[in-house]
Amino acid sequence: MAMTDFAPARAAGERTQPPSLRERLAPPVPGGALLSWLGPLLVTLFAGFLRFDRLDKPKAVVFDETYYAKDALALLKFGWEHNTVKDADKLLIADPNANIWASGASFIAHPPGGKWMIAIGEWLFGATPFGWRFTAALCGTLSVLILCRVARRMTGSTLLGCAAGLLLALDGLHFVTSRAALLDIFVMFWVLAGFACLVADRDRSRRRLAERIEAGSGAAFGPFLAHGWRLLAGVCLGMACATKWTGIFYVAAFGIMVVFWDYGARRAAGVREPLPGALLLDAIPAFGQLVVVGAITYLATWWGWIFKPGGWGRGEVAGFPLARPFEALPDLWKYHAEIFNFHTGLDSKHPYQSWPWDWPVLRRPVAFFYTEPKGACEAEKCSREILGIGTPVLWWGAMAALLVIIGIWLVRRDWRAGAILLGYLAGWVSWFPSALSGRTMFLFYATPMLPFMVLAVVLALGYLIGPAASAPEPASRGLGLDPSSGRPALPFGATAVFQGRNGPVPGRRILGAAVAGAFVLLVLANFAYFYPILAAKIIPYDAWDARIWLRTWI
Repeated sequence: MAMTDFAPARAAGERTQPPSLRERLAPPVPGGALLSWLGPLLVTLFAGFLRFDRLDKPKAVVFDETYYAKDALALLKFGWEHNTVKDADKLLIADPNANIWASGASFIAHPPGGKWMIAIGEWLFGATPFGWRFTAALCGTLSVLILCRVARRMTGSTLLGCAAGLLLALDGLHFVTSRAALLDIFVMFWVLAGFACLVADRDRSRRRLAERIEAGSGAAFGPFLAHGWRLLAGVCLGMACATKWTGIFYVAAFGIMVVFWDYGARRAAGVREPLPGALLLDAIPAFGQLVVVGAITYLATWWGWIFKPGGWGRGEVAGFPLARPFEALPDLWKYHAEIFNFHTGLDSKHPYQSWPWDWPVLRRPVAFFYTEPKGACEAEKCSREILGIGTPVLWWGAMAALLVIIGIWLVRRDWRAGAILLGYLAGWVSWFPSALSGRTMFLFYATPMLPFMVLAVVLALGYLIGPAASAPEPASRGLGLDPSSGRPALPFGATAVFQGRNGPVPGRRILGAAVAGAFVLLVLANFAYFYPILAAKIIPYDAWDARIWLRTWI
């Protein structure tokens, strides 16, 4: 059900060849290669402009940049996080080459992967606000392109893919975290990249499975498949874990997800023993591709601490370099135990802390930066803020869309609805145990959930619009073919909400497209209205106050 497939309906009585197994398992995505890349690239350029424009403003250390910008600089200089002198933030702002180092190693609460990402920008552009925010802005921009492409692959529509990227580009929390040297944007980027690899692997492996079976390969369990994309997914998810340990929940969730995908593919292909085949031929290799590769990637980000002396708890290193990874493991294990104890015992109060059940309604955002510069605007009192908050229309609309997606999954067993819900829950429900124990947490911890919120909105809008008049009959239970008709699954993979006796209803399809377009325009207008308090623009205090819709936003 490609939402942009406006090809004319087939003439009455026109006969078509029965679809091949490959067409049933992996229907081709409609549209040419040029438009499938041109649209997403234009959306990405727009997102990049928003994120890189005035990236060095404010010229200050914003919120937790006070930790990560200096830790990243220490990784470049020492290979591990180093203590800094008092007023190091002010010294860096005044002189990027200032000596800010005190003696000794610094204990850190998160692995070094995300800080190595920040360090790339500092290596390229120096220890300046632009330098330490550069890679965050780059990853934020690239994540828009990735989401455009993965949404297009999942929906079969370039237009819906571009809409997904545009909605992500217009989210306030994504925008703010893309313009600050914090870690959560990198977790989001690597989780999304890993998910995109798995979706690509799903299409590719289903095509290979169909080809091998049609060629007569495979016995009762079906053929063995290589799943090369999963190796890259393992690297991406390993980098998510190397940024924050919350990436582990995505490794577990996506690992379970691909096993169900493999079972569904073998079952849809007519394999006699699909479950043993999926467990033996797919699940065991998947563990190596996702977990083992991810663990190796994770450990690789600790190379500075492993190979160089002086890091926290590291002390002296073995004289023979190749022996260092092995003799470092006991100390690294102790270090990880200290980090774990830190996180489980983190319950200090913070004025901007919030709980996971607060996040979907945006009850308590985070003020990353706020000043009242005198004489900087035409009013008597001026405000300048970076408020870490999502675009309300998008977030509140996503709540409704997620409820729709739950219904779609329960009724249709649409694999896309299940994947989206799983990705969302892995980044949300995983925080509930810590919240119940009183751990300090913030709204921007929800950043990795953003792509799945947007995908939920796009999938719900796709169902609302319905299929084109030329779309084939719907799939059953999201498994790739309709057992009653033998016809292939729709490229969009589900039946339309508005379906008449003789096919899709054009008038209702137009209405659905109008509603979808109106929603995107509302998100755009809402983002534009909030932009001044997202990007540290100087505005009159009354204009700032008008944008503070809830008193809990102060």
